Amino acid sequence: MKKYNLFTGRLVKHILAIYGQNVFILFTLLICPFFLQGQPIFSGRQMIGFNDQWSFSKDNQSWESVTIPHTWNAKDVMDDTPGYYRETSWYKRILKGNPALIGKSLFLCFDGLNQEAEVYVNGKLAGTHAGGYTRFIVPVTALVNHKANFKNEVLVKVTNRFNEDIAPLTADFTFFGGIYRKVNLLVTEPVHFYNGDYGADGVYIQTPTVSAEQASVRINSSLENSGTTASAFQLKTTVYNQQGKAVSTHTLNVNLKPGEKRVVTQDLPVIKKPELWSTKNPVLHRAVSRIIDAKSSSVLDQVANSIGFRWYKFDAKKGFFLNGEPLKLMGSSRHQDYEGLGNAVPDELQIRDVTLLKAMGGNFLRVAHYPQDPVILEACDRLGILASVEIPIVNAITESEGFTENCKHMQIEMIRQNFNHPSVIIWAYMNEVLLRPKFETDKPRQEQYFNNVRALAQQLENLTRREDPSRYTMMALHGDFDRYHKVGLTKIPMIIGWNLYQGWYGGELKGFGQFLDKHHRELPDVPLLITEFGADADPRIRSFSPLRFDKSVEYAISFSQVYLNDILSRPFVSGAMVWNLADFSSETRAETMPHINNKGLLTLGRKEKDTYYLYQAYLMDQPFIKIASRNWKERTGIADSASLFCTQPVQVATNLDVVELFLNGKSMGLQSSKDRICEWQVPFTAGLNQLRAVDPQKPMLSDQTSIDFTLLPYLFSDARDFTTMHILLGANRYFMDGEQQVLWIPDQPYRKGSFGHIGGAAFKGGNSRISYGSDKNILNTDLDPIYQTQQVDLKAYRMDVPDGEYELSLYFAELVGGTPKEMLVYNLDNQIVKEIGGQRIFTLNLNGKKFLDNFNIAEEYGYATAVKKTIRIDVANGQGLLLDFIPVKGAPVLNAISVRKLN
Repeated sequence: MKKYNLFTGRLVKHILAIYGQNVFILFTLLICPFFLQGQPIFSGRQMIGFNDQWSFSKDNQSWESVTIPHTWNAKDVMDDTPGYYRETSWYKRILKGNPALIGKSLFLCFDGLNQEAEVYVNGKLAGTHAGGYTRFIVPVTALVNHKANFKNEVLVKVTNRFNEDIAPLTADFTFFGGIYRKVNLLVTEPVHFYNGDYGADGVYIQTPTVSAEQASVRINSSLENSGTTASAFQLKTTVYNQQGKAVSTHTLNVNLKPGEKRVVTQDLPVIKKPELWSTKNPVLHRAVSRIIDAKSSSVLDQVANSIGFRWYKFDAKKGFFLNGEPLKLMGSSRHQDYEGLGNAVPDELQIRDVTLLKAMGGNFLRVAHYPQDPVILEACDRLGILASVEIPIVNAITESEGFTENCKHMQIEMIRQNFNHPSVIIWAYMNEVLLRPKFETDKPRQEQYFNNVRALAQQLENLTRREDPSRYTMMALHGDFDRYHKVGLTKIPMIIGWNLYQGWYGGELKGFGQFLDKHHRELPDVPLLITEFGADADPRIRSFSPLRFDKSVEYAISFSQVYLNDILSRPFVSGAMVWNLADFSSETRAETMPHINNKGLLTLGRKEKDTYYLYQAYLMDQPFIKIASRNWKERTGIADSASLFCTQPVQVATNLDVVELFLNGKSMGLQSSKDRICEWQVPFTAGLNQLRAVDPQKPMLSDQTSIDFTLLPYLFSDARDFTTMHILLGANRYFMDGEQQVLWIPDQPYRKGSFGHIGGAAFKGGNSRISYGSDKNILNTDLDPIYQTQQVDLKAYRMDVPDGEYELSLYFAELVGGTPKEMLVYNLDNQIVKEIGGQRIFTLNLNGKKFLDNFNIAEEYGYATAVKKTIRIDVANGQGLLLDFIPVKGAPVLNAISVRKLN
């Protein structure tokens, strides 16, 4: 038996040295049992997945089987009922007793649980945690019965309720509840790296000096002896380069009394000519820290961390520098949820987000507005993405000791848990905290509130600099420069991040560059980042005359061009993060896609939008061509005069000077790039159209797509095979109903022989921000854009269709009145026009016969509710279709109209 133990010990040490901890765990679980007649041994640190065989209940009585990660809000945040489940729920699981664990230390490790937790083992409280976005570790050694196959019950009480002492209080994202990140069972020897240090692993790596010539490494290790006897051991740390070669080692003799905890420091020998970590060449070293028993030389515990040797600085005049070279930080912010999953997202999809950011040409990720799954920063380290991380103080604070202490606790958790990531260069702690400040009608009380906000910011700033003097600090502020400056928040952090939306929520596009220059003029010594900018882009909506807040992809393109040009042309702007990498859930939002913020470059399901291709054209180093509207594969439009084609624009995103476009093999000519976009007027014919964009100098560099075009007649008399038409009134945008494969076109004034409205005007929203349609959630439909625009006070609607039998569908929604909508925090326009509902009653005649009599939309169906009226009608003697609107009270409206020929 002694020979086996000697052989095993040598083999384990060999595996650890060469392959690291993960392979060692696999070796332990799969191979070692054979050395001891099938009995599993637990030696050293083991992190064991604890994510299956859970049960879930909202009432602690009726249970369903679930797998972690899990959220109970994946579906209810998307329905038309305001609000979502923010109460208490329960999770439970059995941990079978195992005599092999006697004498070991056991911990339950929760990577993330939103937002308050109580953990019980066998009915006894093991630990609690407040805060939904950081890891916490619960010691359970004393509560677990190790009798063979004993059923230890683990019960976790969870709530995502509103708690005024826990940030975030309000925000433009959904507070999903549940155990939505992984859970692990951690097994260690009694002597181990201390796991009770704010959820961190107890090893903190610093690189005090780094240059191309040499690098120094200092490691602080928090050690614990939870056993009953004194322990003498060696703390050995080795740094391996990317090829697995040891480049620096330090060994320290340590003695710990029973129950003692101690922090020890190791200064490793200097590493000569280190391979540097950069965004283009993210070389990672690996630091392996081992606790080695002095008598047996066995490894009691081991922790491995990545090291990236780099140095950096922010300069208020010249921008950001990495390893002595200037680097414009360009990338995005990110929320963690995913289509159909809420925030319970598997590792592979989260890692893919970082991969998509890298593929876009990005080199920076703002992890917003809260610390995210550990795999995110691991991917940033590996792929060469610099990062900032922040705690979720969003929009407002609570002036209480409990809120302050929770925020400080979150900040320490965030820093210590992510301390060793070379990708992290900024710690942040407030986002738009004066967006809608409290006590607007009581100025003395508001001044006191501002003083408390400033005091909390200063406490967090001081705490952060003590915890980690090597990194920068930042707050993200919205565009009210004067207010933040007056309150004093611009004087506290090392970097100011600005969330700017001129040309979207308010103001004009030209105001963005003017704001940047104002910061540089008034805060010349404060480095500047643009931490948010963007415009909604509903991928179902297109426009050839885009306007602010029409939600078209085309407006988002033009918006981004202005912002990117202003950012890249100013050296003092250290960088910018577009808001957002992907669309994300915001349950309180309405607009064209209710409960979703559509500013992402990717959809909630991570499909690329045109804007993603534009950013690739701006940020990628290698030659790039992409047909921007390649995902708009089904188009429709009205023929040009009596021709057999419809001319529509096609945009190509590129970083080339010139691109050539081909339609069905025929050249559409060369176009020069303007702000990374080339545009052609393309004559689409009915059916399949093949597009190919080519570098005229290197034809092998190209992109192609197919467009299936439905050609609508310029005059109905020209149409031989006319079947359907779907028209949006009060709109100049196209809408694609992907589920039903229906294409909607914008309306037009009546044109003889064709169609259109007679009289009236397009509906405008209820405040100066919404100048286009309505931003209300339309109930009883997922096709809100059909109902969010309308023609008001129209006299008639005419369609000169040929004789035949037709099905006519009319679409209505009362957009004015109803229960006043709560002011959403992201709406920066305070000039709300109070809606005066009044009564709207009208009669509608179809071809001289009464179709709707004294029609009152609100009374019959309610406000902001989808209504569809359908009728079949025979058209004869060239009369076409004529709708006459006769007002009774108020102005008649029509939101949309469809016509389908039946024979």
